[in-house]
Amino acid sequence: MKANIHHKSGSFTIDLSKPIDISLSLRGDEKNPIAWYLGTPRIEPVRYGDFIGKVSLGASTNFNDISFNPHGHATHTECVGHITPEFHSINDNLKKFFFLAKLISVEPEVRGEDKVITRAQLEKLIDKGEAEALVIRTLPNTIAKRSKHYSHTNWPYLEEAAARYIRECGVEHLLVDLPSVDREKDEGKLLAHKAFWNYPKNTRFEATITELVYVPVKVEDGGYFLNLQPASFENDAAPCKPVLYKIEK
Repeated sequence: MKANIHHKSGSFTIDLSKPIDISLSLRGDEKNPIAWYLGTPRIEPVRYGDFIGKVSLGASTNFNDISFNPHGHATHTECVGHITPEFHSINDNLKKFFFLAKLISVEPEVRGEDKVITRAQLEKLIDKGEAEALVIRTLPNTIAKRSKHYSHTNWPYLEEAAARYIRECGVEHLLVDLPSVDREKDEGKLLAHKAFWNYPKNTRFEATITELVYVPVKVEDGGYFLNLQPASFENDAAPCKPVLYKIEK
């Protein structure tokens, strides 16, 4: 099913029958991705008295409790409330859900023990005003990302200048296939988060960061239409299922 999109940048067509889901599914086992020194998420039948919420054990329905952390276990979208002393909810800050997006692939530069996405790299891949959302796929891009345990791995991250450049390009929604845009152990500086949100001087409350996405190898770099719709959690972050649609000129 084709849809004609009339965007401020122009008109184009997308095929709604060909969604590209770039989220990671949440599992209650060791195959779930894990970051921030957490254990595995839990998906377990409710138990009280003699009742066990599992059809195979005699219940009429499957009735599970789910315990997880959106930042460490799932594809999630966060607002600036992630780093502010005041409460800001992703459910309140994100009110639009479709954006012109660009997907780029970047192999982070090696700097000592770190792997860093630099401003110089991004300047070659995205221009100012080109997209409202930017999806960064890091290279190498292996299927192991779908179940990677990231704690204590010093994952790749964005240098502060790179995050600032993304903001200068007018990107309001940044998506990465990493647990964080910042270094795992950065003494709480959060330089990339702050640069992207322009916090605290002129904070971009409407801007979001989505982490722990996974973009399959077969998906080509280029222009897409993005549906970004987090679950309705009153929290700084919520699990999300970002979906891309290839733009057909």
